[in-house]
Amino acid sequence: MSDTLLELPLLDSVEAAPRTTSARQGRTPSSRSVYVETYGCQMNVADSETVTSILGSAGFALVSTPEEADIILINTCAVRENAEARVIGRASQLNGLRRARPNLTLGILGCMAQHLATTLPTRAPWVDLVAGPDAYSRLPELLAQTADETLLDTRLSRSENYIGIDPKRRSNSTNAWVTIIRGCDKFCTFCIVPYVRGRERSLPAEEIIRQVRGLAAEGFREVTLLGQTVNSYNDGHTDFAQLLRDVAGVDGIRRVRFTSPYPVDFTDRVIEAMATTPQVCPSLHLPVQSGSETQLASMQRGYTAAHYRDLVGRLRAAMPDIALTTDIITGFCSETEEDFQQTVDLMQEIRFDSAYMFKYSERSGTHAARAMVDDVPEAVKKERLQRIIGMQEGISREINAAMVGRNVEVLVEGESRRRADDGTATYYGRSPQSKTTIFAQPVPAHRIIHVAVERTSSHTLFGRVIPPTE
Repeated sequence: MSDTLLELPLLDSVEAAPRTTSARQGRTPSSRSVYVETYGCQMNVADSETVTSILGSAGFALVSTPEEADIILINTCAVRENAEARVIGRASQLNGLRRARPNLTLGILGCMAQHLATTLPTRAPWVDLVAGPDAYSRLPELLAQTADETLLDTRLSRSENYIGIDPKRRSNSTNAWVTIIRGCDKFCTFCIVPYVRGRERSLPAEEIIRQVRGLAAEGFREVTLLGQTVNSYNDGHTDFAQLLRDVAGVDGIRRVRFTSPYPVDFTDRVIEAMATTPQVCPSLHLPVQSGSETQLASMQRGYTAAHYRDLVGRLRAAMPDIALTTDIITGFCSETEEDFQQTVDLMQEIRFDSAYMFKYSERSGTHAARAMVDDVPEAVKKERLQRIIGMQEGISREINAAMVGRNVEVLVEGESRRRADDGTATYYGRSPQSKTTIFAQPVPAHRIIHVAVERTSSHTLFGRVIPPTE
């Protein structure tokens, strides 16, 4: 999930194109079936859960395959251009279902819809509906009609937080995503998110606690608090540190995670809350993007590499067993070999447990696209990316290898896709450090067990379940 946005002020009302008045009467909502397909980050997953809750409450029937649906909605990410191309290709493929279902309604929701509102009807003229991330409450009204032209609703809101709507979460999941803050105010030069998700607004703490209590009553043992800059949370009465303690205090919740925090907003109060609240997992995704002071300034990240190193030092001093992951961009505008080497040096020094690494891809609408030159050759971007991927794989492998012989606590999630050497089923869960852990013994989901680690890869721990002692 991208942790940054750009420098466009939010408009209270934006209509990307005139809405047609030649709507045809459709079937009543209660007789129409809906399939939602999701691409992108955890925020997109959480938004899809909100969408299905809204539509289910409005009387639409929710189905599990596109072939069953009268309405297909694709909820999308706009952070990277390749994702947009794949989604448009997928929409074209799904449009083929009209041969058997001529009254099919096909819609695109979310960040990509917001970003491409003016061009999507031309690029994908078979799309019937384009709705941004603040339009979900209006979906039942929009879907009650079909039109001869694409219906657009991409108005951004300063207040839409979907308060009182309980997302329709997967019943077989052990973790529940809980959005606590929407939008972002950080305005990094490379990122499109502020244009498509608007300005920061925090949900009231009492609404968050209400949701978490409901999740605990449903049997969820783990919650992950979500936001583009999740630790910027402040509803005017409760800050992020206090919210962590309050969520952890809900009876039945055994683990609390959050993503993605912004380095500038990491206070000593938050570090103390993490370190002294047992339910808060020692696992943190902390995007850095670059180790070069010049590049960080060019990206308008708001912190220096020295500040980031100091923050990591304070986190590790408070929680020696914390696992750190990050985001890295190679080949941003005017990145020199020296700049890149500073990123390599930072990665070797900090030794992240894992990293999401990307080569820079210019996004239309961002400050970088408007005012900066994308002047690093594509071949150089790719070569630098491959270098850090190889280096990080080695670091991740070494960190995990040090776990051999140790016992880890695991929250069981279910049967793994992996098979044992003899073809029998294996099972998996995650450690507090968010390490995927595979074991052979069948254990029901939602149980917390201990596993003795016997071998590892760069991404996974493998071991055997330790029977509980009397």
